[in-house]
Amino acid sequence: MLETPRLILRRWREEDVAPMAAVHADPEVMRWIRDGSVRDEQQTRCGIQAWESEWESQGFGLFAVEIRSTGELAGFTGLSVPDFLPEVLPAVEVGWRLGRSHWGQGLATEAAVAAVRFGFEERGLDRIVSIAQVGNDASERIMTKLGMHPVRETVNPTCGRRVRVFELSSDQYVTTTR
Repeated sequence: MLETPRLILRRWREEDVAPMAAVHADPEVMRWIRDGSVRDEQQTRCGIQAWESEWESQGFGLFAVEIRSTGELAGFTGLSVPDFLPEVLPAVEVGWRLGRSHWGQGLATEAAVAAVRFGFEERGLDRIVSIAQVGNDASERIMTKLGMHPVRETVNPTCGRRVRVFELSSDQYVTTTR
């Protein structure tokens, strides 16, 4: 578990399925995710199970993001292996997805900063990437706030959409956090 001033980043619970499914059911939230399709509760449950499995196999994964003051599930942030984009492998990606009611408050940045710190300081990663579809300016702003810089533009082979890959090395992280 990680804590920030406004958030708790923790492992997943059964009671997280329904609120995360509500996030996944919002077409505006899902607009920049793969082909833009929404997901139902069963797909969300399977996703959460996969995220939990990644914790077991990799020693990192996607955290449930909880609002400290209310206990509400806002979405997720964390680290995963971007298998969908083989050309960047080996790599670990930082990602985030929050419900629309939590946008525009700096919560995604706050959560992602904690996830990046965890990756470099707790898991000893050499580099972290982040991948966003071209046009997803909000995610690119977060990547820039994390100290990341663009390294390539390519196509996501799972959906045919153009993506930009940003990167931060552990050396760059150390330099920016001093």
